[in-house]
Amino acid sequence: MRSASAGPEIERLITLLAKLPGLGPRSARRAALQLLGKRDVLMRPLADALADAADKIQACSTCGNLDVTDPCAVCAAPNRQDGAICVVETVGDLWALERAGAFKGRYHVLGGVLSALDGVRPEDLNIARLVERASEADVTEIVLALNATVDGQTTAHYLADKLEPCGVSVTSLARGVPVGGELDYLDDGTLAAAFRSRSSV
Repeated sequence: MRSASAGPEIERLITLLAKLPGLGPRSARRAALQLLGKRDVLMRPLADALADAADKIQACSTCGNLDVTDPCAVCAAPNRQDGAICVVETVGDLWALERAGAFKGRYHVLGGVLSALDGVRPEDLNIARLVERASEADVTEIVLALNATVDGQTTAHYLADKLEPCGVSVTSLARGVPVGGELDYLDDGTLAAAFRSRSSV
């Protein structure tokens, strides 16, 4: 609802902030007031950082990670293990696993999970590129590190079927990852233990 005391510029700022995850209208108003109250030390640097990110950051054509280079820093790193590819739902999940330091191979970001309710189909996800990568000679294992939700498990079973002709081992994280849990919210120890206990799909 439009405030009688706020001009259109402020309303636009609040509306855009409210589109961010975890920010409703009230939180967006508080954030807008905080930004406006600290223009020089917060708002202008944030605006510059957003513009810089919009101009320079891109999706890696190999794995789907976000970086200023293509391939991204993870794909370009010479010390990663080429034989294993860890499949995640989002870039946030990739970052969570990197923070935990539990995986030293390569990554693949699907860009979501299959969902009949949300109308997400296999062609909407980065699955074809995953099958291509799994068919490469040096790849021996695909780790499905998808969130332990109904849609995540449905996607994992679909991927296991699609990857079967590639002749690679398809594993998933151990069930130490709680059902309904999301990787980005798990602590590093839980993620590391789940990787050590992964099993065949």
